[in-house]
Amino acid sequence: MAFGRFDRRRKSSATEPVALKILVAGGFGVGKTTLVGAVSEIRPLRTEEALTEAGRPVDDTTGVEGKNTTTVAMDFGRITLRDDLVLYLFGTPGQDRFWFLWDELAQGALGAVVLADTRRLQDCFAAVDYFERRGISFAVAVNCFDGAEQHALETVREALDLDPHVPLVMCDARDRESAKEVLIAVVSHAMERSSRRQPAAT
Repeated sequence: MAFGRFDRRRKSSATEPVALKILVAGGFGVGKTTLVGAVSEIRPLRTEEALTEAGRPVDDTTGVEGKNTTTVAMDFGRITLRDDLVLYLFGTPGQDRFWFLWDELAQGALGAVVLADTRRLQDCFAAVDYFERRGISFAVAVNCFDGAEQHALETVREALDLDPHVPLVMCDARDRESAKEVLIAVVSHAMERSSRRQPAAT
């Protein structure tokens, strides 16, 4: 009998954690690959290719002239937020010519992070529009690049025309704890929206 009780407790404690899918989106060179790599507890999967002269007519590198690679499919990483909660992170390609992949990556996603660079704020408009149109919960994280002018969050919110309920935070995509706080913000927001959508029990 004692062994039976122990066995049930052991099975209970070994319950599989909940796994959630989160997208990391934004414009070209905004820090998506960096954020996934900084926060992932496994070696991140990356699908980067070198930028070439042939791609210059379609790849807008304004403001990120030093960047010499681009994500052509996705970045993938994983982080355990709690013993019972694991996030699978999918970084989207930032260039227009790879947008056909977004619908596939977005399937089954709980929510998304939209990374923004205040020097090229217009580059994240398309990502914000994409998630708004599809009703996918998202948070906007302003990646604070070295040397970039800092703006008040309310100024950024107004420039992006974000609804008041959309989380907007500052972050450093290179820093694990900063990136983790961004993920916590989007998960909390998505779960809160999900709970409001559920019909009340009768």
